[in-house]
Amino acid sequence: MRVVVANRGEVAVRVVRTARELGYPTEVLHTAADTASLAVRLADRALVLPGSGAAGYLDIDSVVRAAAACGPDALVHPGYGFLSESADFAAACAAAGLTFVGPSPEVLRIFGDKVAGRGPAGRPRRPPQPPPPPGARGDQLGAPPRRAPPPLPTNR
Repeated sequence: MRVVVANRGEVAVRVVRTARELGYPTEVLHTAADTASLAVRLADRALVLPGSGAAGYLDIDSVVRAAAACGPDALVHPGYGFLSESADFAAACAAAGLTFVGPSPEVLRIFGDKVAGRGPAGRPRRPPQPPPPPGARGDQLGAPPRRAPPPLPTNR
């Protein structure tokens, strides 16, 4: 198995370093502008994506094609931002026989929409914390909510 990093900058560096510490070979997908980046230099292998800037990392078809070229045992790690919350990207990885490192497309569809995700997230124990007013600063948010008690042990 190998970890294919579909991100850039510090995010990609952290994923590469962690994967290497765990003994996984790493491959970084990058645009031409990021060829000299630290993540590319640290990776065992690097593949250039078409496109430039952020758009190069957001092209699902190109990213999936490049990840598939890394082999069927590829673990596609999106980092955060870019495609990490894209249900379409997770589904495209699955359709290509790749393992997406993250939630399933179904979970991303539910919780990728923050408003729609509040319903399922609040059902188990108590309602979610209401969102802050638009433009609120940290010092205007008040005290943090009371912590929920730990779950009770059960004998099942």
